[in-house]
Amino acid sequence: MKHSKHMEHESYPDMHHDTYSKTVFGFWVYLMTDLVLFGTLFATYAVLSNSTFGGPSAKDLFYLPFTLIETLVLLFSSFTIGIAGAAAHRKEKKMCITFFAITFVLGAVFMGMMWNELSSLVRAGHGWDQSAFLSSYFTLMGTLGLHVLFGLLWMIVLLIPVWRQGISHVSLRRLTCLKMFWQFLNIIWVLIFSFVYLMGVKVG
Repeated sequence: MKHSKHMEHESYPDMHHDTYSKTVFGFWVYLMTDLVLFGTLFATYAVLSNSTFGGPSAKDLFYLPFTLIETLVLLFSSFTIGIAGAAAHRKEKKMCITFFAITFVLGAVFMGMMWNELSSLVRAGHGWDQSAFLSSYFTLMGTLGLHVLFGLLWMIVLLIPVWRQGISHVSLRRLTCLKMFWQFLNIIWVLIFSFVYLMGVKVG
């Protein structure tokens, strides 16, 4: 009876008193500070988006079908990491690792597509130093890219002990924070897709 109550507590932790809840709350605070950072970058882009210095605008550079595929890839990774997080709470090691691995692959594909998009602009002579518009765009995209890269590396670091030792209450807290971080990046990307790409092509 005690064992079942212990497992229930780890799967559905007390939202006010235990270490799990305090860790999750602290990570929420961090995400809010990161949101301020991205908010600043969005505001900068909004101010500079028309400062093309005689160069190409967003409408000339952005190709929505490619960006839509990027969006679908990252959104699907949001679904898979949700399943992985649920499996972690149920202590299903194999399912947890499998869906985190799928999330990793999707994240890597997204990073490859982003790198291809940005490098294509640079090769075409539209680098970050051509105009204020492109400087703000590359800064915003580069910041997101660094966050995604960090999330991928973090995924590897957390899954190694899970693979070796199984899912403990410590790894559960860490995997939950990772899931929150990844979902946060998905929200940021949806905002980028809507605010930068869709509005840019429409208004540019």
